[in-house]
Amino acid sequence: MQSLSRPASTSTRPTASPNPRPQYQVNTQTKVFDTAHGRLLCIADIRGRLSALNDLAREANASAIIHTGDFGFFEASSLDRINDRTLRHLTMYSPLIPTAQRNHLLAPENPPSAIRSTVTINLLSEFPLLLSGQIKLQVPVYTVWGACEDVIVLEKFRAGQYEIENLHVIDEATTRCLDIGGVKLRLLGLGGALVPHKMFDNGDGNATIAGGQGTMWTTALQIGELVDTAQRVYDPTETRLLVTHASPGREGIIHQLGLVLKADLTISAGLHFRYASSYNEFSVQADFEGLRHKLVVGKEAFDRVWESVKSQVDTVIDEHQRVLLDKALSVIERIPGLPNRPGAPTGQPVGEEPAWKNCWNWNLCDAAYGSLVLDIKDGRVSAELKSQGFNYAYRRTVTPSTVAATPSSETSGLPVQTGGEAATPKNAGATPLATEKPLPPHLTGSKSKPATPPPASGGSGRETPQLNGQQQQQPPQTQQQAQAAADKAERERAKRERKKERKQQERADREAAASANKEGGPASGTASPAQPRAEVDLTSPPPHGPKSGKATPEVATGGDFKAPEDGVTSPATESTGARTPTSRRPARNPWTIFMRMPNPANESEVREFFGDAKEGIIRISYPSNFAGRSQKMCYIEFGDEEAMKAGLTKQGEKLNDSIPELKQATDRESRIAENGHRGTFPGRGRGRGGFAARGFASAGLTRGGAPGRANGDAPQSSDAPKASEGS
Repeated sequence: MQSLSRPASTSTRPTASPNPRPQYQVNTQTKVFDTAHGRLLCIADIRGRLSALNDLAREANASAIIHTGDFGFFEASSLDRINDRTLRHLTMYSPLIPTAQRNHLLAPENPPSAIRSTVTINLLSEFPLLLSGQIKLQVPVYTVWGACEDVIVLEKFRAGQYEIENLHVIDEATTRCLDIGGVKLRLLGLGGALVPHKMFDNGDGNATIAGGQGTMWTTALQIGELVDTAQRVYDPTETRLLVTHASPGREGIIHQLGLVLKADLTISAGLHFRYASSYNEFSVQADFEGLRHKLVVGKEAFDRVWESVKSQVDTVIDEHQRVLLDKALSVIERIPGLPNRPGAPTGQPVGEEPAWKNCWNWNLCDAAYGSLVLDIKDGRVSAELKSQGFNYAYRRTVTPSTVAATPSSETSGLPVQTGGEAATPKNAGATPLATEKPLPPHLTGSKSKPATPPPASGGSGRETPQLNGQQQQQPPQTQQQAQAAADKAERERAKRERKKERKQQERADREAAASANKEGGPASGTASPAQPRAEVDLTSPPPHGPKSGKATPEVATGGDFKAPEDGVTSPATESTGARTPTSRRPARNPWTIFMRMPNPANESEVREFFGDAKEGIIRISYPSNFAGRSQKMCYIEFGDEEAMKAGLTKQGEKLNDSIPELKQATDRESRIAENGHRGTFPGRGRGRGGFAARGFASAGLTRGGAPGRANGDAPQSSDAPKASEGS
């Protein structure tokens, strides 16, 4: 641990003296807003997309913004300090990286060096633009740092080297008071992730904060100085708001800190759910002992670390740091006693802890998924929570017989009542067949079974397992027969649907061909380039339907899908569930231009059109969807991003007496997310396949769909955010 004094920008306390002096001043300011009514926007994990702050404040009609960490404190030199693992994490969740480019960078075959050589600071954070003044904050922003920040940048703020108008970094020695809506709101902040075994390690930080290699964590001295600051500015007329990156609902130490600071409200992040949560401990704990248990667990984790490093810490800290350490240890020891029981040291009965019911907590989802607005008027603090949430629309097209069982779960039917008694197995050996754990569909050669067994029919007269002296009323043989009948009906239904789709597709092709012959040329190129129809195999059963038992080839998505063991996936892309491959083709080159031409042009003419930029062209391809038509659209692939940008500058120039349209090409998944189209082609009716695409959807044959998501989210939809991550 480094024995250094606190930087003068956030604390003027002398290092040599731990005792408060009259001349000591806490770094605090009071900001007076409209005292009658005001709104505060609270968000988390903006992840460097700082230009969105003004838009979010305007949409919420907010007077100020409170941010709970992962702000994006990175500059150009930060890239050299970020390790490969953290850089990959930042690339995965940065909202500034286009989806196609992110998928290309994170491909398994790409080594860390490929990411490091491609990712620039502009793809990770807009902080340099904010620092240079190209982005200006229209309302005050009060933020703590998160788990993924550059500690060197934060040290520059604390030393006074960096200062940005309307940006206030709230730390253990810096506090602000907002006079708004008849409430004096005292902001107290604690940044960094809570990692108990690192609480005595500064890393590359000075004095009380810690971090390194692109990450930051909380220290014991940081907690101690926050307690010291809160005690110095304590005013019983104020309402105290504790802003942390770690959640007090999950971390007992953070909750203990709130008790010591006498916090009335807390706002945190760090859990990356699609819903924000609002709670007090009384609403989520069965009793007060449940709260005490959480605090005891946090204390025990800290004590294990403290006992192992205590002797080393005692030899390196100075008197000033000793004061802060003692205050941090007082937080760890703050475990409220049980109500109405004798307490120490007076032996008088302990009253109920006020925070048990009166301290209110909010844990926020990422800024891309939702926010909290505190509407303060005449002293009352109202809350408006907005969350993107899960998308359950996919369930409308799912039937029980097409749902594959989750590998980590068990199928279970409703209990069968027999003579007024519930059938309860005596031991594991007597468990009926209906509750046995099935293998995933891709690991068994037998046909899949529905997640919920069909109702039991009449008895077969065969012997069944004895349960509590009574025979089970759902014979396995009868169940198998019912399953076989259900499978047969499903196969017949799927066969009829495929036949209907085939006829619809053939009719659409005939009408499209007739229209082309009538016009004497290709149709207007207003629709997006279509995917080849060959990717949808109309002769195979639906990917997620039950197997027929015949020698039907396996669908590719069936064997590749693997649900995570814990059932939770990280929001690395627009969908938060486990992703099923959407195409058998490799991902498109991210540096590709789509070109639509009023007049046909061959490959050599296209190359000449790009002039000097043609040197960067590595391939030109024409869609083969409509054989025999004139070539009026093509894809031009470039070797790198700079070459592609040079090609895009040709927008507006003439080719064959007409001006072609140029734009960066995107994958089909990106077009769906941005435009909201679920079919193969946008549009309606018989134009370019929209009618057939709707038919595919009704038959369960649309590409890219998965049977479900482990965390409740749906397949790609138009309301999915462009950001990603959870960390």
